Order: sequence, then C-alpha cells, then structure tokens
Amino acid sequence: MRKTMIGGQAVIEGVMMRGKSNVAIAVRNKEGISLDRKKVSAFSDRYPIFKLPFLRGIVSLVESLIMGVNAITYSAEMAGELVDDEPTKFDNFLDKLFGDKLDNVLMAFSLVISLGFAVLLFFILPTWSANLVKKFTESGFLLNIVEGIIRVAIFLIYLVAISSMKDIRRVFEYHGAEHKTIHCYEHEEELTAENARKYTTLHPRCGTNFLFLVMVVSILLFSLFSWPDFWTRVVLRIVLLPVVAGISYELIRWAGKSNSLLARAVAYPGMMLQKLTTREPDDSQLEVAIASLKAILEVEGDNDIIP
Repeated sequence: MRKTMIGGQAVIEGVMMRGKSNVAIAVRNKEGISLDRKKVSAFSDRYPIFKLPFLRGIVSLVESLIMGVNAITYSAEMAGELVDDEPTKFDNFLDKLFGDKLDNVLMAFSLVISLGFAVLLFFILPTWSANLVKKFTESGFLLNIVEGIIRVAIFLIYLVAISSMKDIRRVFEYHGAEHKTIHCYEHEEELTAENARKYTTLHPRCGTNFLFLVMVVSILLFSLFSWPDFWTRVVLRIVLLPVVAGISYELIRWAGKSNSLLARAVAYPGMMLQKLTTREPDDSQLEVAIASLKAILEVEGDNDIIP
C-alpha cells in the first residue's frame, strides 16, 4: 500500500484535490463535470525556512484556508449556486474603490470573518464559560482542563448541528467520496467508482482529525499556564494558536505516514469524529472525486508518494 501526501477538500457539488505543485477542482453541474486545474506555488518554496517542522504547519494552515475559500467560490459558480443579479450601488462602489483587487479584498474579508467567528466560538466562549467554575476551584490546571472540555463539547455540538442541514450533508457526501478515492489510489487500484466504493469514508489525514488534535493539543498546552484575568487568557490563546496548529500538523502528518499502534491510537478519535463529517457518496459523486484526483496525477505522477 502506497502513502501519498495528496489531500483534498469537499466543496459545493464537488471535490478539490491538491498535490505538491498543483490543485484541481472538479464540480458536478448540469453539463456534466466541470474541471479546473492550476499550478500553485507554496510560500515555503520561496522561503525554505517555512519547510521546517512546526513552521510548515502554520504556513500550510493559512494556505489551506485561502485555497479553501477560492475552491468554494469556484464550485458555487460552477454548480449554479450564485446568481448573477444586476450589481447594486454598493457593488459598484466597491468595484470603483478596489478595482481588479476586489476579489482578493473580499476573500481576505471572508477569511477574517471566518477566523474571528472560530476564535469567538472555540476560544473566547469556552474560556469565559470555564470562569464560572472558578468559585469551586482556584486551580489553574483544573480550570484549563474544564475550558478544554467545554471547547470539545462546543465543537461536537457544532458538528452535529450542521450535519443535519441538507446542503451540508451533500458536502459531507463529497467528503466521503474524496476519502474513498484517495484510499483507492493508495491501495494501487484503478481509479473507478466501482473500486473506490468499497473503501471507508474515514482517513487518518483528514482535516477533521486535524481540528480534533487542535482541541487536544490546546488543552495540554494551555494547562501549563495559570488562570490570569479574562482578556489575558484570550490574548494568550490567540498568540499560542500558531503553536497549537504547528504541533497538531506534525502529529497528523506523522499519523498519516505511520502504521504503528501509537499512530493509530492518536488518529482514532478523529477517525471516529469523521462519522459526523463524512457520508456515503453515490457513484456520481465518486466520479467527481476521481476526476479531480486524476487531474493531479496527470501532471504530477508519483511525485506525491511518500518513500
């Protein structure tokens, strides 16, 4: 069984696959499968210092967020989810203000809003909630543990809530198609819907695993500190977030390459969590994921295989 570093992301009615130097997005629409492939330049290629362990995880997270937003926007357009209405006065004002940089500005705004929401929901709310327990204990270690448990609980509730939405369930089906397709490739079988169908929708290198590891690593890291005032805690958690991301990235990278019992134990909770974020796809969804992966393999071949 081969190991590959090709990773993917489910989008609206489609799948994005990313190799070392290329990214491909396949989207199902009325005409069939729309495919877009482009060469990408990693930030670490220009600045090799960011290929070092821990630093590469921070860079990879930022790049993944940017590519993810671009992929979702493209898939929405190709799937016909966005309607080209007449531009409003506000649209014209923005176009005049930013010109050809408008798309980049809107993408940056979307990232800031998304990150702000994530920090509010998964860091500010848990540390505020844990403070209510302070009347029962003064132990900074215990308060940090309680905060971590609340953070995980919020994360689980969030996943359960969005998984009940019809549109999100469709995305989760494409998420399952992405995993099955990568499994099929890693098991060195011909990339067909029939071959991919038999594999599991769970994969150790999934972003769901990464998010769960972020939760666990943050509990362990934050528990090393005391319990200062509220805003100091908030600033501390935001400042340490890149450190948490770097450690989590190295863990999931290792778990994806290793077959050891320890690696499987580390990946197991996140794998079980994928039962919420993936669904069984149909053959038409598998065909989309296969088209995306084949587009990467056509230009990269075996360059993404881990020796």
